[in-house]
Amino acid sequence: MRPLDEKETAAVFEKLFKFTGPNLKHIVERPAVEGPDDRPGGYCFRLHKNRVYYASESLVRRATNVSRGRLVGVGTCIGKFTHHGAFRLTIHALDLLAAHSRHKVWLKPTAEMSFLYGNSVLKSGLGRITDNVKSGDGVVVFSMSDVPLGFGVGARSTQDCRKAHADAIVVNHQADAGEYLRNEADL
Repeated sequence: MRPLDEKETAAVFEKLFKFTGPNLKHIVERPAVEGPDDRPGGYCFRLHKNRVYYASESLVRRATNVSRGRLVGVGTCIGKFTHHGAFRLTIHALDLLAAHSRHKVWLKPTAEMSFLYGNSVLKSGLGRITDNVKSGDGVVVFSMSDVPLGFGVGARSTQDCRKAHADAIVVNHQADAGEYLRNEADL
């Protein structure tokens, strides 16, 4: 487990900024509350086996006692680097993104299962959408009862959504909570 280098840090922050915007500083400067230390410190990003983890500094210090071969993970896995060096967010980052997201979409109850099965969000399934969403922005998808379901990329701006027909795609699917359950079942 090691800290991210400059290139890796830039890739991770660029992807997180797409979803959080200026709220990224709240993720980076967040004070930690766990750990046996009087002052546990803050949170940091660490790389282990091409996966990026978000963990408190006190937890990272305690994890140094475990050898690299035996260490499975530490903290929350927020994403991974592909063999080509691209960074991909995983569904495990959903709680972090939902708490600090800039753009949000709420789905009608009839559209929730469709999204969880991997389909994109149509305008007919859209309950609410935050203002100033542009095409290509990162969007966190919620149920009408504010339960985070997943995240995706906005296919249309907020203004275009109002004029679009009912079958128009509003958010392109990237990851959902059902994906986590499907991956766990494969193990």
